[in-house]
Amino acid sequence: MVVVDAATLFAGPLAATILGDYGADVVKVEHPDRGDPSRTHGASKDGIGLWWKMLGRNKRTVTANLGRPEGADLLKRLLARADVLIENFRPGTLERWGLSPDTLLELNPRLVIARVTGFGQHGPYSRRPGFGTLAESMSGFAAVTGEPDGPPTLPPFGLADGVAALTCVSAVTMALHHRDSPGGTGRGQVVDLAIIEPLVTLLGPQPMVWDQLGRVQPRTGNRSVNNAPRNTYQTRDGRWVAISTSANSIAERVMRLVGHPEVIDEPWFASGAERAEHADLLDAYVGGWIAERDLDEVVREFEAAQAAVAPIYDIRDVFADPQYQALDTITTVDDEDLGPLRMQNVLFRLSATPGSIRWSGRARGADNDDVWGGLGVNAEDLAALRDKGIV
Repeated sequence: MVVVDAATLFAGPLAATILGDYGADVVKVEHPDRGDPSRTHGASKDGIGLWWKMLGRNKRTVTANLGRPEGADLLKRLLARADVLIENFRPGTLERWGLSPDTLLELNPRLVIARVTGFGQHGPYSRRPGFGTLAESMSGFAAVTGEPDGPPTLPPFGLADGVAALTCVSAVTMALHHRDSPGGTGRGQVVDLAIIEPLVTLLGPQPMVWDQLGRVQPRTGNRSVNNAPRNTYQTRDGRWVAISTSANSIAERVMRLVGHPEVIDEPWFASGAERAEHADLLDAYVGGWIAERDLDEVVREFEAAQAAVAPIYDIRDVFADPQYQALDTITTVDDEDLGPLRMQNVLFRLSATPGSIRWSGRARGADNDDVWGGLGVNAEDLAALRDKGIV
């Protein structure tokens, strides 16, 4: 399967990365001068952007100025034999370049075109610039995140982009299944993915609660409106743990463990929502017990009681944790610029097609000769395109 990644920054490119991890031949198309901004986004070492090394892995990299007719023609030649195009230009941009979905599907009727934008292809906001931060703000996520007496809180990483990327992978694989399954059409289709939408789905019952009951979920910090005890608690040695009691049986085990089984017989204890109304009491019992013990003892006692607990990790702890090590969640890749480089591994393990990281993010245009040459662009023509700033 050939996937053409003509998107920039995070949601679209990450979707292409995931597809590449599981064997797709991903060709990354970048502007010859600017490239994908993720190459210079965030931390770098010796002038080499680290985020790109993960986001660009398993991708062959080519350059083409798609706003020029010669560059658009190169993309058409590439898409004529591709399965998927992932792009995130503002609505109307591809059309202006003569690369509308209708044109591309006439060229290659089997093509799946994933259009990943902030606000979708139509509607009053469709032509606005859109980023994940705006989706985190407008989806309702930020409004419920933070302390009750504090401001709405945005995540310190690309949450909306990441969720949109996973959604895009699902959409693309569904479209490919529809194309290729017995009884399928054999034809591709257009995926219209607005980054503002997937997080709304993750809000769970909130839309129905507003629709039917007229209630808006408030900010509750680390507490939940659906169950208690559910919070973060500090141990005697200054570490932090989180516990969850979504199941009543877990809540009962926790309260027995911390020495307050009497609350289990209270009428309100059988309901998660009613337990949440008594969070002050339950947190005092649980937090007091945890504060008298070091982290290792807390985790050991919770595990013995078969109650759910987890230490609050930073990235150093993720690297050191034996479970993550057993899963090879952080794996080592041999990078041509940085040598051994540790990064996130593939998302999941498939028994027959496990996925792999074959190489990390390459230099811009590293595969121009191979890819464009494979489409019939000879060395002389390619040199002329370079001179004109097309590649």
